[in-house]
Amino acid sequence: METSAFQGFKLWILSLAGLSKDAAHIYVGLLCYFVWVAGCKKSSDTLLALIPTGVVAVLLEVPDLRDDLVTLGHFRCLASAHDIINTLSWPAVMVLLLQCKLWKRE
Repeated sequence: METSAFQGFKLWILSLAGLSKDAAHIYVGLLCYFVWVAGCKKSSDTLLALIPTGVVAVLLEVPDLRDDLVTLGHFRCLASAHDIINTLSWPAVMVLLLQCKLWKRE
């Protein structure tokens, strides 16, 4: 079983950054969330703030699913779900904490 060019590129980036795949998903999720909230001046405490991060998480999994189908002959749905959850986990925690007003001063 040979690694695709896309997977090779991802592994190269991860080795340069010194990150695991799970850590990379967490950082991408946080970066996407912060960029969306800061760049679009949207409220950071609504569930709508998670939509762009969710879209990015799903879009990043599409090449992985394609590579799984080509190299393995089937999708690894649990692995993809794990990656999407990792990408969305900390932004979701931040939204929930903000909704509970744990970080807001009034």
